[in-house]
Amino acid sequence: MLIALTRGVSPTLGNCELQELDREPIDIARAIEQHRCYERCLEDLGAEILPLPADARFPDGVFVEDPAVVLDEIAIMTRMGAESRRGEGDSIAEALAQFRPIRRIEAPATIEGGDAMRVGKKLYVGLSRRTNKEGISQLREIVAPFDYEVIAIPVHGCLHLKSACCYLGEQTVLTNRAWIDDGALRDFKIIDVPADEPRSANVVRIGEALMLPAAFPKTKKLLETAGFQVRTVDVSEFAKAEGGVTCKSILLDA
Repeated sequence: MLIALTRGVSPTLGNCELQELDREPIDIARAIEQHRCYERCLEDLGAEILPLPADARFPDGVFVEDPAVVLDEIAIMTRMGAESRRGEGDSIAEALAQFRPIRRIEAPATIEGGDAMRVGKKLYVGLSRRTNKEGISQLREIVAPFDYEVIAIPVHGCLHLKSACCYLGEQTVLTNRAWIDDGALRDFKIIDVPADEPRSANVVRIGEALMLPAAFPKTKKLLETAGFQVRTVDVSEFAKAEGGVTCKSILLDA
């Protein structure tokens, strides 16, 4: 059974952390409706939603991907680079504990789930402003007993690795190479995002389908031409908070 852990939209989402974008007003009612549609799309693609309630203390709380890296064997609770977000993981750890043993990243390490891209037994981890070398080192030590290899990829110009690169399956990645050092991707088939859709690399694969923000029609056509089935969802309010489609759920087999 595929579980999609999600969290409701905080009424304080407009106070979210921002790194690369200027602040814009966020329509909370519209964001709530967009999140419902996102969850319905997950359900249509075969996931069972495990929803956590919204928490006004955490503007970014809807972005549940960042507080954890979930593997088949364990769930690693991260220590996020954005200090204001570090309390988000408590309720997520409680929810994940029913499915996985819990391990934790400790100070002075920082790492966020949006920087971790899993491909089989390899974890490609963004070295970003949110994830430091100590975070990658601690992650490597935690996952070594389970035979995972951790490969660091420097990130620049965007928030997380998965803002610039996501695995599509079939040894293929969708990538904005301007935002990462792509040397570690030499063994992949690379699909480059259209130049005028630079933020379109963030996609979720569920089963045989890819979920993509509706704002990127050229990327949708590109992926369909490459043979992928694509579902689009409107996440425009979350894009204002530097969010995409990977960051609003944690997907795990139960």
